[in-house]
Amino acid sequence: MLNTFLKGKAGTRLRFSGMLLSAILVLLSVFTLSQKGLNFGLDFTGGYLTEFTTSQGVELKQLEQFITKNHNGEFELTAQGNNHFQLREAPSGSTANSSDWQSAITQNADINAEVLSSAYIGSQVGDELFEQGCLALFSAMVAVMLYLAVRFEWRLAVGSVVALVHDLLLVLGLFSLLNIEFNLTVLASLLAIIGYSLNDSIIVGDRVRELLRVKSNNALSPASIINNAIKSTLTRTLITSGTTLATVASVWLLAGAPLQGFAIALFTGIVVGTFSSICIAATLPELLGLSAKNYEEKQDAETQALLDMP
Repeated sequence: MLNTFLKGKAGTRLRFSGMLLSAILVLLSVFTLSQKGLNFGLDFTGGYLTEFTTSQGVELKQLEQFITKNHNGEFELTAQGNNHFQLREAPSGSTANSSDWQSAITQNADINAEVLSSAYIGSQVGDELFEQGCLALFSAMVAVMLYLAVRFEWRLAVGSVVALVHDLLLVLGLFSLLNIEFNLTVLASLLAIIGYSLNDSIIVGDRVRELLRVKSNNALSPASIINNAIKSTLTRTLITSGTTLATVASVWLLAGAPLQGFAIALFTGIVVGTFSSICIAATLPELLGLSAKNYEEKQDAETQALLDMP
């Protein structure tokens, strides 16, 4: 059904409408990031991290309400498993404040908690982690750009890079909009999204390049060739994305709070990556003037270079 819809002018209109939607979403993401920023987790901001267990089952909300009565500052409580909890406090919290709520939960007979570990993560460590994470992200982007510059004609390479930036911005915009904690696992998911988005764009780009090189397609318009390329790769793309989404959804639902941010970022990245490989990576080169003549000129230049060799 999708392949039928992608035929002719309807498919071209669909791609350009998707590209317009992507542009609007990117602008909204940039606006949200500039206004709200990201909710950086303890990995980056520093603070107190305490893990404890309870001897009997206690509801998370009930435990949170009890700690609030004995805690003067801000904190975040998450369940790590059966009767296993983790509490994060902002670096502004005092040691005395931490000891108050710890004494309260350990002395309460209904909770009967046991503190497993309590540590302070300095802001300097968080700054170093953030710098190293950003450096890793930047290095991955540079490597991708160099790879695309070698592999593709520049128009297809630009389309793939723009699609990649689009995917990262939409994921970051979603985290900013929903105020989801941004920690090291989420940063790791961004690196995974770079690889996945690049793979999707390369599949479509390779097919576009192959069809443009076929001389029998010279009579077709670039829009028709791109539509044919998308149709021929659509089934493979949907199956790959669907199976990966099923795996990530399982992590999201079953792995618990520690990996929830990772799963949300990866799930969103796969969805928008599949979308951008069609609406941006394949459509932007058409706007930049991609045609079969680009490859004819390249082949003529390579042939002339071989003839000129001594």
